Amino acid sequence: MTDSGLTLADIRRQIDAIDAEVVRRLADREQLVRAAAAFKTDEQAVRAPARVEEVIAKVRALAEREGGSPEVIERVYRAMIGAFIELELGEHRGSRPSSS
Repeated sequence: MTDSGLTLADIRRQIDAIDAEVVRRLADREQLVRAAAAFKTDEQAVRAPARVEEVIAKVRALAEREGGSPEVIERVYRAMIGAFIELELGEHRGSRPSSS
């Protein structure tokens, strides 16, 4: 038991509840990414490096404001953005007529 009176099991339950919310919100984000893919005409538009850096700067500032680690948040967001870029590229490849 910690000074706060929480046990490891209590903390894990709280983490599980947060994870459930994070997954719900990531699913919402995925739907928006899929919708945005329709507006993008090529791979460069999907990769959008300037937009990626804009998002990273924004979430680093949010992390700092909320008492989190900007470095950890940046790593998490870069991984997430990379995964969503791959999803979007797959959407583009799948929606394009084959040239063969």
